Amino acid sequence: MRKWLIPVLIIAVLGIVIYSMTVGVNNTAVELEENAKTAWSNVESSYQRRNDLIGNLVNTVQGAADFERGTLTEVVEARSRATSVNVNADNLTEDQLRQFQEAQGEVSSALSRLLVSVERYPQLQSNQNFLNLQSQLEGTENRINVARNRYNEAVNSFNVYIRKFPNNIVAGWFGFDPMARYEADAGAEDAPDVEFSF
Repeated sequence: MRKWLIPVLIIAVLGIVIYSMTVGVNNTAVELEENAKTAWSNVESSYQRRNDLIGNLVNTVQGAADFERGTLTEVVEARSRATSVNVNADNLTEDQLRQFQEAQGEVSSALSRLLVSVERYPQLQSNQNFLNLQSQLEGTENRINVARNRYNEAVNSFNVYIRKFPNNIVAGWFGFDPMARYEADAGAEDAPDVEFSF
């Protein structure tokens, strides 16, 4: 009678081990995925801060009598397009991320043109409100970079975890797919030309 008890105990122990491993892999994958989603929310929050500051900056610059209206219009339109791109953190695909990056890149480009054109307006450069906004924008750009790096680190941890064996088997059962990384803007690898005139 005891001969049948040994195989039953072996099967029961294997079942418990497999169950524990499966639950552990699933729970860790869920935790890492949620960390990556939170990191993405921080990226969006940083961009939202920039968009809010741009509105104040545009209002300040509009006060300059003969400031280029076309430059302001470009900034406002780029900001509007960027805020209309909705990214779902639960289903963050490379295509969605690319669209988001392109829209944010347009804002960065328009904002750069705005700040360059401001140099021709001494009254703006001496406006304390403008200087404060410009300083806050610079700080926000740094926050955006930090948030994007943290997002990529969280995505990397999640992607590595779900791709390792035997985690990849369990992750496949529960439908965990790799998440998209935030990549550098096109042309970012090219160093800008810097010319000094003496």
